[in-house]
Amino acid sequence: MSSVCVNERVFVDSPLKSKVALFNKVADKHVQGQAVNPFSNGKQAGNLPRPVISKEEYGKPPKGSLSETRGFKATIQVSREMMELCDVINQCGEPLFTPEEKSNDSRIVISFGELFGIYTAISDKVVGILLRARKYKLVDFEGECLFQRRDDHVPIILLKPIKEIRKFLTERIETAAASLRQNQEQNNY
Repeated sequence: MSSVCVNERVFVDSPLKSKVALFNKVADKHVQGQAVNPFSNGKQAGNLPRPVISKEEYGKPPKGSLSETRGFKATIQVSREMMELCDVINQCGEPLFTPEEKSNDSRIVISFGELFGIYTAISDKVVGILLRARKYKLVDFEGECLFQRRDDHVPIILLKPIKEIRKFLTERIETAAASLRQNQEQNNY
């Protein structure tokens, strides 16, 4: 496809020749990009075939995209914050049962009010990180969302031993970091 911006001209060893060629190359790339963009005003976009997306790819950014890179960075950050939250619960909480009641139950409990008071000095995302940790079955609590003062009495239970949680979250961080490095090497981000 030839660019409509600058007509093809013949230049004999002119420094302008390389600049015109570069401009035409960039213009052609832009026209090709707009041809496959369903949101462009071009007439070519309407004739595009529907993209075929598998169940595994649905809702995920294209491989190697900047969005995928941002997702890997977010996974690393959130996993670190979940690990820090679980460490705080483990250090400041109390065993759910005494060894006499249940000797093999390693769950730890802390009230939301106490956790909120401790953890807000570290991060202002207490509830968001708790919800994410509950999604991965690391903690449990009643209700959909927790509010300061209203839910101060709600117990937050650390469901797994801290070693198991650290192992799980470290694996998530390492997997995301490896994918991030691979993505950055391929795309020079």
